[in-house]
Amino acid sequence: MVYKKVDRIKEEISVIGLGCWNFGGDWDNTMDQKSIDIVHKSIELGINFFDVAPVYGWGNSEIVLGKALKGKRDKVIIASKAGLLWNDKHETTNNLSKASLLKEVDESLIRLGTDYIDIYQMHWPDPNTALEDTAEGLRILKASGKIRYIGISNFSKEDALKMHDYVGVDCQQSLYNMFERNTDSYHSIPLEYKTEDEILPMVNKLGQAFLPYSPLFQGLLAGKFNKGITFSKDDIRNANPKLVGPDFKVYFDAALQLKELADKYSKPMNEIALNWLVQKPEVTSIIGGASTVTQIEQNIHCTTWKIDDEMMKEIGMIIKPFETL
Repeated sequence: MVYKKVDRIKEEISVIGLGCWNFGGDWDNTMDQKSIDIVHKSIELGINFFDVAPVYGWGNSEIVLGKALKGKRDKVIIASKAGLLWNDKHETTNNLSKASLLKEVDESLIRLGTDYIDIYQMHWPDPNTALEDTAEGLRILKASGKIRYIGISNFSKEDALKMHDYVGVDCQQSLYNMFERNTDSYHSIPLEYKTEDEILPMVNKLGQAFLPYSPLFQGLLAGKFNKGITFSKDDIRNANPKLVGPDFKVYFDAALQLKELADKYSKPMNEIALNWLVQKPEVTSIIGGASTVTQIEQNIHCTTWKIDDEMMKEIGMIIKPFETL
């Protein structure tokens, strides 16, 4: 395993992390014991970073991760989130108020079976709450020892800088992969930031950790859909218009080009996509999911080699159109 270190976090972090969204049942073929086995294998292989959120599986992802980490808590860094509340119909609302944060953190701690969260991330901006109120809640939580580091996710450059001034931001998480470099939406949700142009320079300057989410474009960059896509009716990827809408062809055609490049170099497509991120100096830990132990082993294998200049040049030609898409 390769580990990276940033100024604002004292621990070294594995460059391959494990995203736990699929543990909650929002993706195909999820079983709790299989998820627990994946966590145990990840730790065995050197992964020490686990990213989760209350809204994933409506609390179940945190519960499953907590079960998996019993007796292993001191070996890992848990990054959970706050700010997305849901009702009985699973309709979500954004709430980053101080009062909500103080309540949410206790609920997450119970589900996770721990008394502290290493990195507490604000999942999405909340236009109805002043940043100062959010910052005050985070100061209280940090002083109490319930959280150790502060993270933000999907914040605009302007608000990210303000939050850093208010409370000190240690970590940022944004959508970032070969095909979504400065994209303006995620699952039809508008994004108010440009990852490559705005967020990467910022985290580098401020010494923050950077966690790219959806590093394999929800499977497209893993070569899963080279013959087309079929999701079950409950799979949340049905809500991603880039995978099921009219724009899919643009991404699909580029994925086929990457598959040809992967075959040329005798490298797995998923490892090329992950390596492209690993070799970015700003990237700290890649938040990738895995639905089997084999998948996590395959993801980790990317750390055993590097993309050379010639391959990087060829990759750059394929993905250049996505600098602005």
